Amino acid sequence: MSASDISEDIIEDLYAEALLLADDARAAFDMRVDGNIDSCGDRLRIALSIEGLRTTTRVMHVLAWLLNQRAYLSGELSHAQLRRHNSLPEERLSDPANLGLLEPETQALIRESEELHARVARLDHDLRAQGTRDGTPVLSMHGRIAAAFASHG
Repeated sequence: MSASDISEDIIEDLYAEALLLADDARAAFDMRVDGNIDSCGDRLRIALSIEGLRTTTRVMHVLAWLLNQRAYLSGELSHAQLRRHNSLPEERLSDPANLGLLEPETQALIRESEELHARVARLDHDLRAQGTRDGTPVLSMHGRIAAAFASHG
C-alpha cells in the first residue's frame, strides 16, 4: 500500500468520524457544563481530567495525521514532506482504574477514540512499511527500470 493507495473517500470518512468524536469528547469532558461535578469525588474529577486529556490528545493526533493525508492527496504536500511530517504518535491507552469510575457512555467514547486511533495507526504502519520497502521514489523507479530490462533480456 502506498499513500496514493489510500483513497480520498477513506480519508474523508475517517476525518468526518474524527471530527464528530472530537466534538463528543469536548462535550463529555467539559467539566464546566456539568453542574454535578462539584458534588463528585476527587477521584472521579481526576479520572475525568486524565482520561479527557488522553482522549482529546488521541483524537487530535488522528486529526493531524488525516489533515496531512488530505494535504498530500490535494497536492499541497510532497511525498517526502508527508513522510517527514506525518507520523502518528504511539497510543497511550486509558487507565482501567480510571475507566471504572466513569459513566458507561464516557467509557464507550474513550473506547471509540482508541479504536479510531488503532485503525489509523494500522494505515500509518502500512504506509511506512511500504515506504521502507520501496525506498525513495528514485530507488523505486530504478527497480522498475531494472525489472523492465530484465524481462526483455
